[in-house]
Amino acid sequence: MGLQNAKPSMKGANVVMLGLDSAGKSTLLYKLRYNDAFITMPTIGFNVDMIEAGKDFTLTFWDVGGQKKMRELWSNFLEDAGVLLYVADSSDKRRLEESRRELELILKNESIKNVPVVVLANKQDLPGALNAEEITRKLKMKKYCSDRNWYVQPCCAITGEGLAEALQRVATFARQYKKSKETFITLKE
Repeated sequence: MGLQNAKPSMKGANVVMLGLDSAGKSTLLYKLRYNDAFITMPTIGFNVDMIEAGKDFTLTFWDVGGQKKMRELWSNFLEDAGVLLYVADSSDKRRLEESRRELELILKNESIKNVPVVVLANKQDLPGALNAEEITRKLKMKKYCSDRNWYVQPCCAITGEGLAEALQRVATFARQYKKSKETFITLKE
């Protein structure tokens, strides 16, 4: 009887949070976690935070820096992902193509085959921000995510708009994915 058996197991999933630098990942995470918008510094490395999503289900968010040199390390975080949370700055039309390329690269990674994707179309409060439909098109979601569950959620890290829905969607996808994986393992045995 090790220590791990002492308390009831918390079921949960890893949520890997990726996106270009300045997309708003850390601000979103703070807002989700503390319901507060912090002024954040660019993330060098990564932040980890746990958020309870319903009874006995904990989501561990891995918020990984989005600068070019950090992106080379993104694949190291994908191993045990239950959901990919991809953050796009909806107002930065100039960098959406770069964002799409990075997303495409991630989705080609074997270790997140079939892992559900939630895209946060962040910064909806800014003038000229593209809506969820336009972001869906720009990121070519239908093409890249045909083999998995995916959803694009418009949101704003500063006001918190869309975040409750996003969290709910992430938790639902994470639970479904976990179930499907457990079923698959049982079938294999």
